Amino acid sequence: MKIGIIQERKNLLDRRVVFSPFQLAKIKQLHQDVTIKVESSDIRIFSDDQYKNLGIEVSSESCDCDFYFGINAIPIEYLIPNKSYFFFSNILEKQTHSKQLLQTLLKKNIDFYDYETLVDSNNRRLIGLEKQAGIVGAYNAIRAFGLKFELFKLPKAETLSGKNALINHLKRLTLPPLKFVITGTDNGTSGIKEVLNAIKIKEVSIENYLTKNYSQPVYTSIDVLSYNKRRDGQLFDFNDFFDNPQEYESNFERFTKVSDIFFNAHFHANVAPQILTREMLLNKDCKIKVVADILSPVNGLIACTLRSSTIAEPLYGYWPSENKEVDVFHPAAIVVMAVDNLTCELPKDTSEVFGEMLMQHVIPAFFDGDKEGILKRAKITEKGKLTQAFSYLQDYIDGK
Repeated sequence: MKIGIIQERKNLLDRRVVFSPFQLAKIKQLHQDVTIKVESSDIRIFSDDQYKNLGIEVSSESCDCDFYFGINAIPIEYLIPNKSYFFFSNILEKQTHSKQLLQTLLKKNIDFYDYETLVDSNNRRLIGLEKQAGIVGAYNAIRAFGLKFELFKLPKAETLSGKNALINHLKRLTLPPLKFVITGTDNGTSGIKEVLNAIKIKEVSIENYLTKNYSQPVYTSIDVLSYNKRRDGQLFDFNDFFDNPQEYESNFERFTKVSDIFFNAHFHANVAPQILTREMLLNKDCKIKVVADILSPVNGLIACTLRSSTIAEPLYGYWPSENKEVDVFHPAAIVVMAVDNLTCELPKDTSEVFGEMLMQHVIPAFFDGDKEGILKRAKITEKGKLTQAFSYLQDYIDGK
């Protein structure tokens, strides 16, 4: 079995990699019959020499491998026929720009696995970078608040060595008695909470958050039961909300009246009600100053997220009365942080965490006959056709 580690080509500034040198050396140690080849890269967070020093082959070409691992979608001209690939594709969301990619995977007879489709027997995702995105998003939001109100200046996350450096910078701050509200229950939320807990920001109940004043910063974390209500006024549960999202509307406004910083770590669902509306932002009682849209910007859930921002320019201002983008320092602007590739800002941490997840859940499946069915469930294309589980993508391919 020959494994190839791909040089990132979609985003030439992406320094992440699927496995660290130490992790690849460990795979070779555990599985003697595995051959590993790493494509050479000038920008990757781990240098070519770091791989070579641990006995990993580095080459400008890796066309003789069986399985290829990358982070981002691979430009179609670099896809090698009759091979197997793992990467994030955006195919599952049926994004227009990914249709040609799926068509090419089929045309080139490629077996393809998206990291999003690697799930356990209970359909829980095994691979994801949401927690790391939450960590960076939390730091960026606090940094944005300091810049907006000229209270403190934090360095950009991308200039720091990792999570611990981010937290150490935050620990040096003396924050005013801010209120932070977090929506979502996934790993992105856990990343945000890890940062807030590390800098001793107290978590409080929803009731206390909404009704009490504090002399120190506090936060609350809420799920869909807390910021949505049925239009008919009936009580509901999780199952009803996810089965009938069109029957609901947001009542997040009660949080906008007391919150300074809002973290959205909620994944988009079809016809899900908008969480933060323009009407809420226009309300004279709205106190929100910074919105950090962390996991899936520009999905319609957050009215002030007009576009994704970039690592180079992570912040922009939103003027509710005009519903348009303005300078961050505009006196009426709410600051928006909507970077859609936050984990690129911590390439070393992200690469090591990603590699650990693959080593725990995916690599063993190659050597135990896939006894848990992880690879079988995850395979989207095989021998030039969609697998049965993903046959619903046929209309996407056909342009219907």
